[in-house]
Amino acid sequence: MMLFTWDCHALITLSELNTMKKKSGSANKQTVPEVQEKHEIRPGQSLELLKELHILTRDGKMNQDSRRKLKQVYHLYQFIEPLLQKLQQDHADISLVDHGAGKSYLGFILYDLFFKSEQAQSKARIYGIETRDELVQRSTELAQRLDFPGMSFLNLSVADSITSSALPEKIDIVTALHACDTATDDAIQFALKKKAQFMVLVPCCQAEVAAELRKSKGDAVKNNPLSEMWRHPIHTREFGSQITNVLRCLQLEAHGYQVRVTELVGWEHSMKNELIVAEYKGLPARRPAERLAEVLKTTGLEAMQRRFFVQP
Repeated sequence: MMLFTWDCHALITLSELNTMKKKSGSANKQTVPEVQEKHEIRPGQSLELLKELHILTRDGKMNQDSRRKLKQVYHLYQFIEPLLQKLQQDHADISLVDHGAGKSYLGFILYDLFFKSEQAQSKARIYGIETRDELVQRSTELAQRLDFPGMSFLNLSVADSITSSALPEKIDIVTALHACDTATDDAIQFALKKKAQFMVLVPCCQAEVAAELRKSKGDAVKNNPLSEMWRHPIHTREFGSQITNVLRCLQLEAHGYQVRVTELVGWEHSMKNELIVAEYKGLPARRPAERLAEVLKTTGLEAMQRRFFVQP
């Protein structure tokens, strides 16, 4: 069967018309992921960096796992960027320490989007703290290849970094993204010692307090009806995680910080997504210090006073 076009200039068969539709549909399907990925990458972001971090493949594609990682880092960047801008109004030579840096996704993306444009005029520096030597070496080599002179990487634990002479006496902002268990507490201690203006923390794998709750069998707990909240093992684990972050927030407030707690990303991306942002404002510390002591006593966690110390 033959069809005339409206202007009668050509003849097209039905089979040819169907073939053209299939080709057109196929072409549209190929362009959708590319358009989507372009919208997911922030303006000014180096595609070469994303390839080096294996967020993008060599041909510029992104898989589901990479998309999830990038979304988490970008979401965190949205919280950190205003803090950096606030610091920049006071001084250009910002210092940032990223604890538990891993492959340094966060550090590299922060440097690429915020610090790189000013690196010729500024002495701003990002320090990545990581215990795995192969990741420290890889990150150091990548920073050299990308010409990011303001990035340094140190093979240290968070606890060891507190006394390391390789880091300056004063640090402006401290980040700890999924620093496991007590590493978050070490990052807080580090930030307090370095008199950090800001802290950005995403705690992870909090087991220490839950273990202490299991051991606490004193009268203060037995006679406390609220102890039902952690009597069963699964509740002990969940309550232990929750109370750990409550104690951390009180600790920060007891050192004069203003604390904000929010969600990092949706639960579909990570189950460990509580974000703690603290800014030093010299606020009154007596009341939160008293509340911290009360919570430790009520929950039978007085043995952890040293962990959640008030005086630096």
